[in-house]
Amino acid sequence: MGTIEERIGDNKNDTTYRARVRIKGAPSQSATFNRKSDAKKWIQKTETDIREGRHLKQAISKKYTITDVIDRYLSILEQNNPKRAKDVSGLLSWWREEIGYYYLSDLNKDIFIRARQNLQNKSRVRKTSQKGKQSLSSGTINRYWVAMQTALNTAVKEWDWIMVNPMSNISKLIEPEGRKRFLSDKERIALLDACKPSNNPYLLTIVVLALSTGARRSEILNLKWNQVDFERNTIYLLKTKNKESRALFLHNQALEYLKNLRPVEFGENDLVFKSLNNPDKPYEIKKSWETALRKAKIKDFRFHDLRHSAASYLAMNGATLAEIAEVLGHKTLAMVKRYAHLSESHTSSVVKNMNDKIFSSDESGEI
Repeated sequence: MGTIEERIGDNKNDTTYRARVRIKGAPSQSATFNRKSDAKKWIQKTETDIREGRHLKQAISKKYTITDVIDRYLSILEQNNPKRAKDVSGLLSWWREEIGYYYLSDLNKDIFIRARQNLQNKSRVRKTSQKGKQSLSSGTINRYWVAMQTALNTAVKEWDWIMVNPMSNISKLIEPEGRKRFLSDKERIALLDACKPSNNPYLLTIVVLALSTGARRSEILNLKWNQVDFERNTIYLLKTKNKESRALFLHNQALEYLKNLRPVEFGENDLVFKSLNNPDKPYEIKKSWETALRKAKIKDFRFHDLRHSAASYLAMNGATLAEIAEVLGHKTLAMVKRYAHLSESHTSSVVKNMNDKIFSSDESGEI
């Protein structure tokens, strides 16, 4: 039930109206207004919010800050998904320092837009040999954004700490089209030739696996013998970046090289490319990989570009975008659209075949 108490000041203009709402089972709420009509509107809204449970959430949102959200979210994530917790802890630490003091009840779109602008102005030291600094890319900034947005979504959906996530209706930054670097036929031959005499006994096999299957570096280096099925010529990846299982199909050199490496006996957790010094860790390939690139005279090329190369070869040999996505383990076609132009000749032939079939003329000349 709502009541309004009129408080008369020293003169008529100083009169205020104190509104109070008391509903059984809920704490008493009060507020002061300069106009009686505003007090009535507040009572009506507050009573509705309390009865529908919204007011309780509003009260809770006044107790917790952004820092509280981040700390609880990371604590839960460390138990359920340690790898993800490690990946986002640095991103969320920035948000904690930037706006961690804000109470959830005070959040609005402008706070996050201004924070992102500060992040865009943030600089980092180049990781390459070049000197100087560069601004964070749109893709990196979006990763910061998604980390905080996901934490707040959890506070909304699972903890009832806040009613609405103010980040939800703010668009992410537009990212430039993904990198398209892949090996030409000449470069591929040169790279494989440079890998053959390498001091690293696994380098050639690792590079061939990456080129022939499109597997990620981590997927290859952490591969275990119990994941390799030589009867079906298949590698089974149980934990991928997308948290889904995936099969890699072995053919030609990739299959041959793996068979040559296969030990007579191996334990359940034995790595295929294990370190000689520590069999529980994969063989380090950084130095031997860089040496092979120098010998092959290949510039501006990363190990991950072997994955791009595999996708490009698939496209040029007639694979559809859906097929490329399935091979690479992408959930959507968005990540493989960069290879669309490489499959244009295949697409053209498909359309031509369809047209030849449905528009072919009979003897009377009719379609």
